[in-house]
Amino acid sequence: ATIDWVEVPASKRTRDNPERRMLEEATAIERRLKPQELMVVLDVKGKIISTDSIAEALATWQSDGSKIAFVIGGPDGLHPSLKAKASARWSLGRITLPHPLMRVILAEQLYRAWSINAGHPYHRA
Repeated sequence: ATIDWVEVPASKRTRDNPERRMLEEATAIERRLKPQELMVVLDVKGKIISTDSIAEALATWQSDGSKIAFVIGGPDGLHPSLKAKASARWSLGRITLPHPLMRVILAEQLYRAWSINAGHPYHRA
């Protein structure tokens, strides 16, 4: 599997309206998504997902040949219109984390899920 990290710049904080900033960011994100990609948004209010569930999803996507786009929101979160278009809304926990840290956590969880599916000893649970 390969991972391409694409960073969409956050909307300028000079705007005083968080709704407008989220909408601008959602538009920028949608422009970067490819039509064949399934979008999974990371959202604190999404479905709590376990490492084993991530491994199951990865196995399904790999067997289907699906391309996945994981979307991490900016400081104001993701616009509801973008969440509504997602194939899934996942939460890695109910705490709010800065989005740069979420990239690291997501990368580690994807690697751990891959290791489960590959029978690699990285995941020892």
